[in-house]
Parts: sequence; structure tokens; C-alpha cells
Amino acid sequence: MALGRYNRVDNNNNKSSSYCSTVTIVIFMGLCLVGIWMITSSWVVPVQNGDDPAEEKKNQLKDQVETVIVDSNDRDNKPQFEDKPNDLRKDGPEKNLDVSLAKDKGKANLAAEENQEKTEEAKWDKSKKDNQQFNSVGGEKNVYNSENLGGQGSENNNEKPHSIKDDKKSGSDYAEKKGDESTSRTYGDKVDKNDDKVSDKRSADQVKGKSSNEDSPKGDKVFDKSFVDQVKKSSNEVFPKGDKVDKNNDNGFDKSSDSQVKKSSNEDAPKGDKVFDKSFDDQVKKRSNEVFPKGDKVDKNNGNVFDKSSDSQVKKSSNEVFPSVAQSELLNETMIQNGSFTTQAAESNKEKNAESSSNSSSKDYSWKLCNSTAGPDFIPCLDNCEAIRNLPTNIHYEHRERHCPEVPPTCLVPLPEGYKFPIEWPKSRDKIWYKNVPHSKLVEFKGGQNWLKITGDYLTFPGGGTQFRRGALHYIDFIQKAVPDIAWGKRSRVILDVGCGVASFGGYLFERNVLAMSLAPKDEHEAQVQFALERGIPAVSAVMGTKRLPYPGTVFDIIHCARCRVPWHIEGGKLLLELNRLLRPGGFFLWSATPVYQLKAQDVEIWKAMIEQTKAMCWELVNKTSKEPINKVAIATFRKPTSNECYEQRSQQEPPLCPESDDPNAAWNVPLQTCMHKVPLDPSERGSKWPEEWPARLEKSPYWLLSSQVGVYGKAAPEDLAADNEHWKQVVTKSYMQGMGINWSSVRNVMDMKAVYGGFAAALKDMNLWVMNVIPVDSPDTLPIIYERGLFGIYHDWCESFSTYPRSYDLLHADHIFSRVKKRCNFVAVVAEVDRILRPGGKLIARDDVETITELENMVRSMHWEVRLSYSKDKEGLLCVQKSMWRPTEVETLTYAIA
Repeated sequence: MALGRYNRVDNNNNKSSSYCSTVTIVIFMGLCLVGIWMITSSWVVPVQNGDDPAEEKKNQLKDQVETVIVDSNDRDNKPQFEDKPNDLRKDGPEKNLDVSLAKDKGKANLAAEENQEKTEEAKWDKSKKDNQQFNSVGGEKNVYNSENLGGQGSENNNEKPHSIKDDKKSGSDYAEKKGDESTSRTYGDKVDKNDDKVSDKRSADQVKGKSSNEDSPKGDKVFDKSFVDQVKKSSNEVFPKGDKVDKNNDNGFDKSSDSQVKKSSNEDAPKGDKVFDKSFDDQVKKRSNEVFPKGDKVDKNNGNVFDKSSDSQVKKSSNEVFPSVAQSELLNETMIQNGSFTTQAAESNKEKNAESSSNSSSKDYSWKLCNSTAGPDFIPCLDNCEAIRNLPTNIHYEHRERHCPEVPPTCLVPLPEGYKFPIEWPKSRDKIWYKNVPHSKLVEFKGGQNWLKITGDYLTFPGGGTQFRRGALHYIDFIQKAVPDIAWGKRSRVILDVGCGVASFGGYLFERNVLAMSLAPKDEHEAQVQFALERGIPAVSAVMGTKRLPYPGTVFDIIHCARCRVPWHIEGGKLLLELNRLLRPGGFFLWSATPVYQLKAQDVEIWKAMIEQTKAMCWELVNKTSKEPINKVAIATFRKPTSNECYEQRSQQEPPLCPESDDPNAAWNVPLQTCMHKVPLDPSERGSKWPEEWPARLEKSPYWLLSSQVGVYGKAAPEDLAADNEHWKQVVTKSYMQGMGINWSSVRNVMDMKAVYGGFAAALKDMNLWVMNVIPVDSPDTLPIIYERGLFGIYHDWCESFSTYPRSYDLLHADHIFSRVKKRCNFVAVVAEVDRILRPGGKLIARDDVETITELENMVRSMHWEVRLSYSKDKEGLLCVQKSMWRPTEVETLTYAIA
């Protein structure tokens, strides 16, 4: 038969028998060689540890998978088979799985399968040890990848994984890791380097596998059906479906384990790729009550990430994480209007010429480290040494006022050596890390007054002050007893503490449901406001000099001055008249300085001048206490009038009444005026009545907000306020609290960079934190509404630096502020300012148009921040990022900031 078969080849029937015998032997030997080749080709070669990707690929293609090479020009052809989880039976042998695998591998192949199974099981056991799929948030399982929380698996997401101490990351280590890796992210993070994209797509069931870039030859599509024969024996284990590489655009889809991604994200993703992570799908389905975006949808044109989960979740929560346009007209502020509210810029008529916007559309950002005399404590508008040197005089504390540089800095402020993640509230009220605020001069000046002490690695705060050395709480209760009408936390909710020191007074007022806006200058007392902020107590750096304080008129329920070193009585009481502008009609001024109770000649003279000045201003001296026995101080309480009767009956019109043209709400860069504003009498005018008691005033629309007025969003003002309030309740409760992976127990100091009605702060009222509500000077002036609600805030121009120390805030909230600011400011400088005031480990939540969010994301990535969430819908974007400890090495010297 052999001759007959090969007669067709030889085509010669007359060959000799010897020749046929020779051919038969040759053929037999050839068949033997083929058989040997088939046996050896199915022998298992153990997978290496990625040292030789090419050899590893070769071995895997031999023993584990069937490889189908698809020509790049035939992209539409489907693979000959696809490996689906439903195709894998849970018991019994698999049928029809031979495809192109050799059917005659025999017993040798079965032995190979057993060896391979043992090898993979050993690998799986090792992988399980390294894999951390869950993080604990509030005692619950966290569906975010543990790689997203500081880049390491952590069993307890108490926000400390983002601190240097708990993550065991020094500043340099953190920078090196963040610089090298494709930044960790939460369901929707992306890394922009080049144009290539690598999408890592895995579920909780897909818990094993190797990286696609190690396994797949470049330029081919490889459909890997792995461990086919192992399924027969270990069907309960689910193995990855393999790798898919698109030759045309070098896209790779790696369905691998969570632990593999954590260990080798940089090995798996070639430099220049975008990595999109969709993880734990099955867990998301189980936690349907939590709000998560819908998964990862990548827009190749602009790199937007759309997060997408199960359909049932979409129905419940698509409007919770990021409300749709139809249901959240408050979200889209591209058509925002002033309504019946003027802007602070218009009221003050002092807004500076807008800086020309830099070409911030470039994705190549080169950051430098600021070199200034102030070093880690640099405040650009308060440390402008050049401007201060050129002042003609400083008799009115001009050198303590704001003097912003013409060109705002775009460099990053350095960290103090040994900086640690701040101690959490309420422990921070009593102690902070010394190395975070390494200043000891105030300890020397005020050590005897129980302001603060150095205790080992800490600065401790016994709760004392110049006028309450034995503790602030006793002092607070003493005030209440002296003037019962004060009613802390009910009638009196928002106060101003002038010359606050380290703000212990304001810190302990939280126990009485009172918010204190504490202010003090940046002076020789050295970082007193920085101490306050590090403790978790609201404070700003400001001085009563030649300009009005950046607050609207008649908003504070109480103004307090213990021993604030402010000369109230000089120059016609100009500084006291500024307090009169800020104080509500019927509000109290509490003064416990030495002239109140000491009999020294100077003190007696000052007290006499104060009595004359307050009488001319029609302030009533309600009470002057005797020395209380514990702190050995006395308190004088004055009340502002609630009518104009006294003003009209004065024999001398000094100080004079302000002209009608003088707006008491105009505060941004407005010089102090030596005049008094009339008390509003119209029942529909703000200031004619006292607000509702706290907490009712938070929810109730102010009596002076009329339906005839048009709100910021175009509705009648009361309706506008109510809609804004409800909107932020929904967003905070259903998105920020659950969908960001933020441990809110570690968040204390919060800033809303464009607060509008204060709805964001109102939604957080039950949290153990405080919110600084900022109203930009070019936005509708709604700050009086915020104060009327029992909240507080400040005016600011975001083209300039904020009057606070670096590393002041745990969380910044930016709702449609950046798209407005970048039209008239240097956007890079604004982001550098955000970096300056945000603490390492702190969060930025930004909501804006997609273009602005993309630009912002590129910038924060270049600073090695961690992108926790990047989400887009209907041309609106949501971004949640976390600041890292990274600092650049290249230095930029700011000549104007060198003393």
C-alpha cells in the first residue's frame, strides 16, 4: 500500500523492489520523527516569572493555548473560537474543545496537563496571598481597587493609606513611584502619555492570568483559550480568557487578576499607553445601594472616561453620582446669571485687570519648586517682600495687608522637612505634629499663657489664651452667664474673632454649635493662623489696616476681641466703625482686653476713649463684669442698635452717617470709611430682623429673599435657593459620601471655591467638619445668604492667592469655577494655588465642562496626584483627585519674595 500511495508521487511503476524498500524505510523514519515531535510539542514547560517574555510566550503557545494569527488587514474576521465563562462546564469532561488541538496527544498529553495544573495551582496560591481585593471603608467592603488607595493594598482605608507614614512612603519614594507608574485610579482613571491605549478589564471572578503585553506579540491579534484540558479536572476555577492585541492601534485588552495588575501595572502597560480599569463588576452588582458610575467607556477622541455598571444600577443611580442634564439644571452653570444679585467686583469697583490666560492647553507641564524667604510657609500675597519694601509707610499695618505679585507664581511650595499627615479632629484640637508647623517662637512668647507647648514630637494646646489661661470653655460659659441673650448655638451662630491667636476660643465654640471666623495677621507671632488651621479650626490671615475686611455688611452675630491689640479708639474709631459695618443690628461686641478691668493709667485712658466712641456710635454697654475668679479677667459687652433713632438724636453727627451711595456690602479692596450705615427698617430688607435660631435658619429661606427677585439659576430667588439646597443634598448623600471612596472622618477643613448659596456646606452640616464658603468677586454676591443660613464665608479673586498658609485644607470643592477663572487668569497659576492650600493626601472634587476637566486632569497628573475618579456625561465632567507628597527638584527663585 505504501508503494501504491506513493506511486502518485513517483509516477513510475517500474522501480526495483530495493528502491521501494529504501523509500519505505525513509518514510517510516519520517513518521517516527513526526510522532516524537508531536509528543514533545505538547510537553509542559513551566512558566517563568516574566524574565524572558518571548520564551514565556513560546511556551504558553505550545502547551496552554490555541493561537490564531489574524492578518492586520483582516480585522473584521472573528476568532475561530471564543472562551466564555458560560461555556465552561462545572463538572464532567468538556466536549468539542479540541478545535485545532491535536487529538492524538495521548497519555503523554494527559501527564502534561497534570503537571501544568499543579504549576498553575501553585501560582494561584501565591497570587491569592498577594491579592487584596477589598479595602475597608466605614466597616464595609470597598469595591475600589486597593491599588487606587495610595498604590498599595490596604486592609483599612482610613485615608491614612494616603499619608506618608501609613503608606511607608517618603517624599522621594512617593514621587518615584507616582512618576513611574500609570497612576492608580478608581473605576475610570486614565493616564495620558502617548496615543496608545491599554485597557485592563477584569471581574471578581477573573482572578488569574498574566499581562497582555508580555504574552502577545506586537502586531497580531491573539485569541487565547487557556487551560482547556485543565477545565476537565478543575472546572471550579475560572481562568483568564487571554489577551487581545490590535495591531492597527496597539490597543491591548488584558483580562488579568487584580493582584497581577497591582504588581505589574508598569510591566504590563507599555510606556505611552492609556490604562482604563474596570474592576469588581460582580461586587458592584451586589452592592446596588451604593452609587457607582456605570463602567468604563473610553472616548478615543478626547480621552474621556465614562464609568458604567449594571443596567439596574443605572436606573437607580445614574442621576445620583452625576445627575443628568434634564434633572440637574443647577449643575450646568455655563449659562449662569447674576439674577438680582450684583457681583462683588461691581460693588467694589476695584477688580484688577484680568491676567491674560496662558496657553494652558498644552499637556506638557514643567513644575518647579518655589524659592522664597518664607519657604514652606509662603503666601504669595502676604510675602511680597519687594512690594512691602516700597511701601511709603506702615503706620496702619500696610505691611501686613495683601500685596499680590503682578504675575502670580506657577511654582509649587516646598514641604517642611519631616512633614506627616495631620492628626485627625478632635485630637488635633489638643495636639499637632511639631514638624508640620516647626515654629517655636510663639511658645517662647506665649508659653506662660497656656497657648501652646512643645511636648516631644508634638505641639500641644492646653486650651488657654491670653485672657483665658485656665481654659476656653470656662471663658465661653462665663460670657453666656453674663449676657444670657447671647444664647450660644441658637441666637448666636456665626461670630468673628479678631486677633484670634491660635484660635482656641473658636475651637471650643464648636462644642456650643457656633462657627467662629478667626483672623490674625501674619506677624512676629509667627504662624498663629497656621497653628489654628493645623488644629482643624477655621482661620484666615488678615489685618485690620487700611481696607475693609472681605466680608459683607451686617452678617456677624457676635464680634469678639480678647486681647487683640487693635487700637479701636484712635483716628475717630475707624477700625471700630469697620466692626459696626460687619455686625448685625442687635449683635454684640465682646471685649475682654486689659482696659476693661485694669486700673493702669494707659488702660484707664483707653477705656474712657472707648466709652466715648461707642456712645457716639450708639452702641449700648449691656454689661461690664467684674473679674471672674478663674481666669482673672472681666468682659465688656456692647450691643449695636436696631433702629436709627439714636443716630438722629445725636447732638453731634460724629461719626457721620455714610452716604446712600456707599454700599456696606462692597468689601473687596475697598478703603475703610469713617462713617456708619443706617439700620435697615423696611421689613423686606436684610438686617431689619434677626435670623431664625439655629438650626432652623439653615433650611428656611431668608425673609428678605423675595419671589420677585431672580435667583442665580433663573428661578424665583426662594425657589432657586430651595432647588440648590435639594440638589446638593442629593449629590453629597448619594455621590460624594458613597461614590468617591473618601473617608470623611479624616476630612476636617473644607473649602467650597464657588459656594453660590452654600448648599454644599449645608449638606455637610451633620459632619464633623467646617466649610469655608468662597464667593468669587466676579460671581453673584450671594455671601449674605450664606451667613443668613448660619454658615460663613469670604470674598476672593482666584486670580490671586488666598490669604491662608500652605497645606491648610483637607478637601477643596470646585463647582464650575475653573472654566470661569481660566478665561481671565493664568490657569496654571490657579492650579498651583490649589496645590499650595491643599494638604498632601487632601482631595479635590471638581465639576466642570469636559474640556476644563480634561485640562485640569492633565495638570494634576503632571504633579503626580492620584486620580480617584474621572467621569463625563453630556459634556459635563466630574473629577476627584488626591494630592501626593511629590515635589519637583528644579527650583524657581521668586525675586519679589526674597527679603
